[in-house]
Amino acid sequence: MIDPTDPEFWPRLFDGLLVASGETLIMLVVTGLVTLIGGLALGVILVATDADGVLAAPFGSRALGRGINLVLGTIVNIGRSVPFIILMVALIPVSRFLVGSAFSLEGAIVPLCVAAVPFFARIAEIALREVPSGLVEAGTAMGASPVQLLVKVLVPEAVPALLRGFTTTLVTIVNYSAIVTVVGNYGLGSFAYVNGYQRYSVIHILAVVALLVALVHLLQWLGNRLAARLSHR
Repeated sequence: MIDPTDPEFWPRLFDGLLVASGETLIMLVVTGLVTLIGGLALGVILVATDADGVLAAPFGSRALGRGINLVLGTIVNIGRSVPFIILMVALIPVSRFLVGSAFSLEGAIVPLCVAAVPFFARIAEIALREVPSGLVEAGTAMGASPVQLLVKVLVPEAVPALLRGFTTTLVTIVNYSAIVTVVGNYGLGSFAYVNGYQRYSVIHILAVVALLVALVHLLQWLGNRLAARLSHR
């Protein structure tokens, strides 16, 4: 049991919070970058290969377009439907194969990415579908190619909605990171579990909760401000 009256209590608390916060931020940044790239790419392909999408018939084959859309849609649905704790356990062999350990900071990033990419892919798909069809039709009338329609019309017009969706995804990653770090000796989740639960320190738990709440509020504020600044409406 931790004694708050110990002269070393507060210095150890702040030092531990600093280290754990840095580890959580590393997971957030790396997972966020992978999620932004992978999720946006999946979302774009899902919209583009839909029945009325700009790539509904890649290489002149509608069957190929339907097949790509069906396969990627199924993968996204599976990734979003599996509870994270189960997904984390199931991916232990994959994490060991990719980074050498499933219970390290690097190993934690693997299940975080696998869970977050499908989550953002579906959000990106919804944001892209909200782009007025008239803009796509106007681009087509001006002779834009399918790739140009995606790069210069669909994605730029959906940026505000994409940013709001990505902010929601980052908040979800923060929540997931608190879960995945419990099984390893790193991050805010582990810091709260070891010191707060196992060593009976309410102060440690409250400190971690306060940091997580502040981080979520900061992410939400930044995302909303940036989305509002880039909005054309």
